[in-house]
Amino acid sequence: MDLPPLILASASPRRAELLRQLNLDFQVVPSDAAEIFDGQLSPLELCQLNAHRKARVVAKKIPDALVLGADTLVFSGGGIMGKPADLAAARQMLARLQGRTHQVVTGVSLIHLRAYRERTFAVSTDVMFRSLTAEQIDGYLSRMNPLDKAGAYAIQEHGDTIVSEISGSFSNVVGLPVEQLQTELKAWAA
Repeated sequence: MDLPPLILASASPRRAELLRQLNLDFQVVPSDAAEIFDGQLSPLELCQLNAHRKARVVAKKIPDALVLGADTLVFSGGGIMGKPADLAAARQMLARLQGRTHQVVTGVSLIHLRAYRERTFAVSTDVMFRSLTAEQIDGYLSRMNPLDKAGAYAIQEHGDTIVSEISGSFSNVVGLPVEQLQTELKAWAA
């Protein structure tokens, strides 16, 4: 693909790894944009807004690059589940998710300021959790760090012990919907 220099406006090692799997050359320039939590917005709107804000902050600093911003949130029962503040909050989140289906939404924003081009989209994936005991939740939490992950879990880290099935993009649950991103980047390069 013939793209301008690509910048990932995220410090997420998971997103960087997903981009590497696409064989894309990119630089990481984390965005310092504050995330907004507005109950008036739908999950798709909220993630797109936050992704756009993150990409725009970096695009203003590097206007000749194609900047990719992303925001992933977990939604369950109409509520947002962000990153837990501590292990007790992580335990509560997993207990709330167990035995139920929830949505993982990732908003992605591509901005090339100098070319006056941008594209923002969101992808939603349904994730069904197994029924879990308190001991199983503690066992899962002992194997990974939940504090930097929306919903207190990472599907790619022992996810098979807590997730029974997903409907949609697996990479979206990791933090970047690579299937849709590939389509968007091909259209960008055309």
